Amino acid sequence: MPVEHRITVAAPADTIFALYADVPNWHTWDPDTKRARLDGPFAVGSRGRLTPTQGNTVPMVLTRVVPGRAFTAQSRIPLFSMVFEHELTPLTGAQTEVVHRVSFTGPLSLLLAPLMTRRLNSGLPVTLARLQARAEGVGARISSQSGQYPQ
Repeated sequence: MPVEHRITVAAPADTIFALYADVPNWHTWDPDTKRARLDGPFAVGSRGRLTPTQGNTVPMVLTRVVPGRAFTAQSRIPLFSMVFEHELTPLTGAQTEVVHRVSFTGPLSLLLAPLMTRRLNSGLPVTLARLQARAEGVGARISSQSGQYPQ
């Protein structure tokens, strides 16, 4: 059973997607991420590593990237896999619905999924609120400057 949380952000989807694509700075809006890196472009097949604030560094691979709309990253360890889906749906005006969804597979998911579900249900709302604050802050700075969004 996936864990899913959503929020409405007063910023265009492209602004939020630019924050997603800036992998080394995920820790600035995701308090559960200590460090992240991607060895290649923000594109399907690129691999990297993520170090959570609690736990060991895990490999990750981007399995889906739709610029301005969505990306999916998968982390696998022996007998357990986590899939992190991020979806952006433009709403009226410059608002965007942001959905973060995490699912688990593999034999160890029976043991690890309940623990991870509890952590995600407490952590994802905080992550989304920080992403919202960051995206809305970026959007406000841009609208008062050149009108261009950062990459």
